[in-house]
Amino acid sequence: MILEHAWLTVTKGREAEFETEMAKAFAIIESASGCHGAEVRRVVESPNYVLIVKWESVEAHMEGFRTSELFEAWRAATHHFYSEKPYVIHYAEPIQR
Repeated sequence: MILEHAWLTVTKGREAEFETEMAKAFAIIESASGCHGAEVRRVVESPNYVLIVKWESVEAHMEGFRTSELFEAWRAATHHFYSEKPYVIHYAEPIQR
């Protein structure tokens, strides 16, 4: 399991609209093969957001979801709110204790 972390910079003044539409858009991404859940959190110190998605693998995200019609629906529902291109990074399993 990996985590996708996407930094989302929402156009100032569109935060409430973004949050409403994002709540609906979860159904799109969470229906993708290899997706094990998603959440978006607002950054306390700024008007930015972080998208956190649990994926089976990087390939499930990049080669599965990102090349699918689901991604096009996700993009249509969410990307017009961003003032900058999302910054996306993937994290491996946590270090064991």
